Amino acid sequence: MNAGIDGKVVAITGASSGIGEATALLLAARGARLVLGARRSDRLTDLVGRITEAGAEAVYIRTDVTRREDLHALVGLARERFGRLDVLVSNAGSGAISPLDDLRVDEWDQMVDVNIKGVLHGIGAALPVFRAQGSGHFVTTASTAAFRVVPAMAVYAGTKFAVRAICEGLRQEAGDSVRVTTVSPGQVHTEFAEASSNPEIRARITQTRDRLAIPPEAIARAIAFAIEQPAEVDVNEIVVRPTAQV
Repeated sequence: MNAGIDGKVVAITGASSGIGEATALLLAARGARLVLGARRSDRLTDLVGRITEAGAEAVYIRTDVTRREDLHALVGLARERFGRLDVLVSNAGSGAISPLDDLRVDEWDQMVDVNIKGVLHGIGAALPVFRAQGSGHFVTTASTAAFRVVPAMAVYAGTKFAVRAICEGLRQEAGDSVRVTTVSPGQVHTEFAEASSNPEIRARITQTRDRLAIPPEAIARAIAFAIEQPAEVDVNEIVVRPTAQV
């Protein structure tokens, strides 16, 4: 079962908590060699320590996905340390959701920069490497908001619609050597609510999360499923949501 993951070099953005952290721990347990990126270096230090103590290999570099040079550095570290990059998990995201009437324009910009441009910066850094290797796999975390828009989530949903479109275009252009997977989580028990600066929205998201959210390990398993498939099998889209979520 682990043969499709064992030995693969996997870079993960947004690796310091939530889905990224859970994915790192699961893939490490299945034999992956990890290159972890996030803005919170202290958390990455702790995570790499736990992974290496368990006998797996992991390194990290501080990564802000809004900076294209940071993505190139992440990919470069993978090649420098392990000689290649097999998978890029673009997981970093911003969920600073609020009603449009709040006019939190700086937060709109942040979501566009992190959720859309961050994915594009990863593609820009990794695609030439995958082409040169003759293989590679993009795994991108989207959201069920990419399928359904609800009040207060217009801009966030717009960024996730865009991510799905970009990844589908990438899949069509990828050819037979590069795989492309989009994983769309529903309500997950993470720090997502904390990104909203609207107290009412933050409280509502927290209440819903505490009532029905699934653990980030559920999304990590979906990511692992896509990665472990044989090279000729491309799992394009996975939607994982709580059974009780509308």
